[in-house]
Amino acid sequence: MANPAYLRGLDRNEANFVPLNPVTFLERAAAVHPGRLAVVHGARRFTWAETYARCRRLASALARAGIGRGDTVAVIAPNVPAIYEAHFGVPMLGAVLNTLNTRLDAETLAFMLRHGGARVLITDREFSPVIARALALLEEKPLVIDIDDPEAGGGALLGAMTYEAFLETGDPGYAWANPPDEWDAISLNYTSGTTGDPKGVVYHYRGAYLNALANIVGWDLPRHAVYLWTLPMFHCNGWCFPWTLAERAGTNVCLRRVEGAAIWRAIRDHGVTHMCGAPIVYATAINAPADLRGGIGHRIAGQVAGAAPPAAIIAGAEEAGIDLTHVYGLTETYGPAALCPKQPEWEALPLDARAERNGRQGVRVAMQEAMTVLDPATMAPVPADGQTMGEIMFRGNITMKGYLSNPAASAAAFAGGWFHTGDLAVTQPDGYVKIRDRSKDVIISGGENISSLEVEEVLYRHPAVMSAAVVAEPDPKWGETPCAFVELKPGAAVTEDELRGFARGHLAGFKLPKRFVFGELPKTSTGKIQKFVLRERARSAAAIS
Repeated sequence: MANPAYLRGLDRNEANFVPLNPVTFLERAAAVHPGRLAVVHGARRFTWAETYARCRRLASALARAGIGRGDTVAVIAPNVPAIYEAHFGVPMLGAVLNTLNTRLDAETLAFMLRHGGARVLITDREFSPVIARALALLEEKPLVIDIDDPEAGGGALLGAMTYEAFLETGDPGYAWANPPDEWDAISLNYTSGTTGDPKGVVYHYRGAYLNALANIVGWDLPRHAVYLWTLPMFHCNGWCFPWTLAERAGTNVCLRRVEGAAIWRAIRDHGVTHMCGAPIVYATAINAPADLRGGIGHRIAGQVAGAAPPAAIIAGAEEAGIDLTHVYGLTETYGPAALCPKQPEWEALPLDARAERNGRQGVRVAMQEAMTVLDPATMAPVPADGQTMGEIMFRGNITMKGYLSNPAASAAAFAGGWFHTGDLAVTQPDGYVKIRDRSKDVIISGGENISSLEVEEVLYRHPAVMSAAVVAEPDPKWGETPCAFVELKPGAAVTEDELRGFARGHLAGFKLPKRFVFGELPKTSTGKIQKFVLRERARSAAAIS
C-alpha cells in the first residue's frame, strides 16, 4: 500500500502543473529564435517573431469578432501562411480549428460547416465557387474572411474583408492563455464520409502537444529543419507538424500545389531537408524529369503513409535522394501514431525484401501508450506468427476525444477500451505490425479471402505501373472476384494480358484480377486512392455485363 505521506500536501498548483499546449512551442521559438526564418511562401518571408505577432493578431481579431472558448473557426486553404497561422491563432483564444478538405463538394462542405457549428470561415479565393454554393445551403452563415493570395489565380472575394485586413484589426501583443484543461478541444477534423455523413473527429490539446513531440522523437527531426509542405495542413492538422516545426524553430516552405517541378524547385532553392506525404506524392517527384533535380547535392528525409510504399517507389526515392520512413495512423489518431523504424541489418537485404520490411506499419510511436493486433470478437492478442489476422487497435493520449455529436459511433470505436481502426493485420515475430487489408476491402471469392493489398503489391512491381488499386467486383459464380484499376507511368505501355501474365508468376490463380481497367485513378487531396469510387465503378460494370 502506498505511503500516505507521499500524498499529503503534494497538490497540483500553478508552479508544478500547466496544461500541455502546442501553442507554447511558438512562443518559445519567437523568444529564442526571433530572427530565424519561419515561413516561406513565394516571395513572402516571415521570421518566428513575425509569425508569433501575426498569430496573436489573428487571435485578437477573432476575439474582437466575438469568438471564444469552444467556438469553431473553419479554414479552407492550400498550404499557405494563413492556414499555418490558424493552427496557433485559433487555439490561442480556446477556439476550435476546423480545417476543411479542399477537394470536397459544396454539399459535404455545407454539412461540415453546419455540423461543426463554424462561426468563422477563412477561405482561400481559389475555392470561392464551391464555397459560394456551400454557403448558399446554410441557414446560419459564418463570418467569411477571404485569403487573397496572389498565387490563387482568380476567384471571387466572398467575405467581409481579406485575411490581411482582418489581421490589421488585431493586437500583435494579444495576451493569450493556456486552456484551463488540456482535455479541451483544439481541433475538429472530418473523416472521408464514404459510407454516410462524415464523422467529426475531435482532438485535444494534450494529444496535439504529444504527437507534435512524437514527430521529433520518432524521426530524429533536427532543430531548424527545413520542411516542405507536400502534406496538406488540412489533413489531420498536417499530422501535427505545424506545431512540430515551431518547437524545432524550423522553416516551413509552403507549397500551394504538389507538382514534380515545384517540389524539386523548392528543395533546391530552400535546402529542404524533410517532407511528408502519401506514396503518390513521392511517385510524382520521382517520375518527374530527372533534370529537375539539378543542383541538389543533399539527401532528403521523407515520411510516407497510406498504402505500403511499393518497391518501385522505395527504389526510385533512394535513387532520387529521398530516404523514406513508413508511418501509419488514422484521422482518429492525429495522423501517424505508429512508424516503421529501420533496423541496420535491413540495409544488406535485396530491394524486394527491404521494401517488405520498410512497408510494414511497424510499432507505436513513443508518445502513444499501446498499439496491438487483437481478435475483434474476443479482444485477445493474436500470436506473433505473421499469419493470424486481427484488427489493429490503439490506446493512449494520441487518440481522439471522440466523434462530435455522435456518441454511438464513439462508443463503437472505443469498445473494449481500445480504439478500433478497422485495419486487418498480422504481428510479425519481431513485433512489427503488417496490414493485410481494410476489413471492407477484403475480397471473398468462392469462400476464399483475398487481400487486395497483396494483389496491389504485386502489380506495383511491374515497371510500367505507377498506381494500382484492387477492389471486389460482383461475380455470379464466385460471389466476388478481384478487379484491378491501374494507372501507368507517363509514356509506359502494357496490355491486360501482359499484366495478368506478370501477376500469375506471383499469385495463386484465384487471386488474379478477372478484369483490368487502365486510366487515372481517383484520389483524395492527400493522395489516397478513393476505393469507394472504384468499387462503385466495378459494381456498375458488372451490372452492365
